[in-house]
Amino acid sequence: MMSVEGPYLSALIARLAKPEYNLAAYGIAFSLALIVEAPVIMMMSASIALVKDYQSFLQLRKFNYWLMAILSTVIIGFITPPVFYFITEDLISLPKEVSHLTHLAVMILIPWPAAIGFRRFYQGILIRNNLTRLVAYGTMIRLAAMTLTAFVLYKFTDVPGVVVGASALSIAVVCEAIASKLMTKKIIHKLKTSFVKDQNTLTLKEIINFYYPLALTSLLTLGVQPFVTFLIGQSKMPMESFAVMPVVTSFVFIFRGLGLSYQEVVVALIGDNMIEYNQLKKFALKLGSVLAIALMIIAFTPLSEIWFRDVSGLSESLTNFAKVPLMIMSFFPALTVLISFQRAILVMAKDTKQITYGTAIEFFGIIIALAIGIKYFSLVGAIAATISFVIGRMAVCAYLTAPSIRALKLKP
Repeated sequence: MMSVEGPYLSALIARLAKPEYNLAAYGIAFSLALIVEAPVIMMMSASIALVKDYQSFLQLRKFNYWLMAILSTVIIGFITPPVFYFITEDLISLPKEVSHLTHLAVMILIPWPAAIGFRRFYQGILIRNNLTRLVAYGTMIRLAAMTLTAFVLYKFTDVPGVVVGASALSIAVVCEAIASKLMTKKIIHKLKTSFVKDQNTLTLKEIINFYYPLALTSLLTLGVQPFVTFLIGQSKMPMESFAVMPVVTSFVFIFRGLGLSYQEVVVALIGDNMIEYNQLKKFALKLGSVLAIALMIIAFTPLSEIWFRDVSGLSESLTNFAKVPLMIMSFFPALTVLISFQRAILVMAKDTKQITYGTAIEFFGIIIALAIGIKYFSLVGAIAATISFVIGRMAVCAYLTAPSIRALKLKP
């Protein structure tokens, strides 16, 4: 359901004034917000794995609050004009109009990192207690808030398209965060009433040792975006590439979303001694195959033109421009299922450092492949970027194969 956000907002922005500038600014602002958010992305996995009683709940919540405060300070510092325009105009070489629109969007997204951390912490508790349907209800609240906000701004104001998108995202995630907290009220009360003082305590040091490799993994995964943005800016047809990238990647995310959520599913269901490994592996193979085949059918047929032109609202030229990047990314959802499965096994084995090492390989693989594609093969930015994403993901999946196998052999 979360994957609906991107295509929906992109379609609205594409139908407002100056769509190329606003789509480009929206994609860049979203990427920058994701980087700041990165350290709290894995809070859901941490919450599932560590919140076993009231004491561990309090400890991880305290850790999460500190993390949220730090990230909020970072994004506020980032949007100060001297810092922001130095990065976007001097380093990334964005046109002034795109840079200004991006600045507006990032300011609106100030609540985003803290709200994500808050939401994922409580969603992890729901998942651990087999209340995944409540997570889905929270996402429905998020989508409703996003849709209402975007529609009102689209219909009754003349604000730039990027403001419509950023406002809808910011309000939606805050609403979902509040809903997630309310949904865990009974669980927290139960943990509190069953609390025993003499039980084993979870220390801050244990949380940090468990979590920092996961946070670093997310930071590397999302931190590649500024480098991608910078290199696309040096490529052929940069504005067209900036405009179509959020449309293409948000559409691919519809199919990737099921694979991304599979990491938490495996962590929650595989069991303490991984006894459900075979069953979860069979499901992963089926899921990855179905997602990849479905996206390929769209990417390599006229259905892609219908999506980009009629649904997303792209012009005829941008529609044709977006087709090849989508083809390149068509089997990416299968790789997402694979890496989610591998990471879940390593999380359960508490070998999270391997996840970080693998992500570093993906990080540098993307940058190197993108730089080579642009500098030596003169590829169009969007094509070079999507090729590099696929190469980087294949490299990390190959690396994580051996540690995952070792973790399975060491299971009790």
